[in-house]
Amino acid sequence: MAAYRLTSRTLGAALTIVIASGARPVQAGSAAQPGQTVGLPVGAQLPVGLYFVNLSSFGTRSTRPRDSSTNVNLPTLAWATPWDVAGARLQFFFTQPVTAASSQGAAYQSGIGQQLLAAQLAWDLGGDVGVSYLFGGYLPIQTRFLTQSASLTHRYAASYTGQDWNLTANLLYGVFLDTRSPSGTLYPDYLNLDLTMTRKFGKWQVGAVAYGSSDLPTGVGSHRPQGQIAVGGLVGYNFGPVNLQAYLTRDVVERNYGGREIRGWLRAIVPLYQDASEVEPNRTLVTRRQAE
Repeated sequence: MAAYRLTSRTLGAALTIVIASGARPVQAGSAAQPGQTVGLPVGAQLPVGLYFVNLSSFGTRSTRPRDSSTNVNLPTLAWATPWDVAGARLQFFFTQPVTAASSQGAAYQSGIGQQLLAAQLAWDLGGDVGVSYLFGGYLPIQTRFLTQSASLTHRYAASYTGQDWNLTANLLYGVFLDTRSPSGTLYPDYLNLDLTMTRKFGKWQVGAVAYGSSDLPTGVGSHRPQGQIAVGGLVGYNFGPVNLQAYLTRDVVERNYGGREIRGWLRAIVPLYQDASEVEPNRTLVTRRQAE
């Protein structure tokens, strides 16, 4: 499933917080929070139905003189329709993010993020292999706390879900419709890559995850592009109708964020309705799911 939502500019380091220089707004670019789709087989089809997914994360970045922290919540509604388009299942997603941030020990500020509306086509290629393409948009929002400009998101995913494995790669490409905010903050286009390698053992799911993000060139000489690579581990448990996943990640590489981040994540996946004919006994939603 795709818990797709978003937050502000690469949200874990920058929701308009002054981090890198301490004197001016961070010039980050990802409308989609890096790492938000790891753990999900986003290339696979969802069983026909309606789902609620919430991903909550808390991260601390080792900035100077004091650490900076962000909390990101990405509640998402996903609808896997019974309709096929070009041989693919048509799926829709809506996300309304809520975020809070503290820059270098200052008081927390919180706000509502940009809504994401997206449609996805997911193809079952056979042999437990699936691929998907998601196209959507982050709506503009009038706030000085979060990213304001509307943007488009393209997402290309491939998943293998055979023999209780989830091997997934999801490439997210974002394009801002306005390159600057009303206050002059630069919005660079971006690429994110979310990677998952997990396996189920009965009701348990364990494995490794990783993600990377990078601003794309802007042609502005003063722009300091941001990027990161983070790795971590995931554990999940199927309680029946509800699936929980938790993962912990840490930057191993960062560029122009002012320090490396460690982030804890918790995801709840709740099927509100499923077509019983498509849901196999004891099958977890996580093995079919694609968000942000």
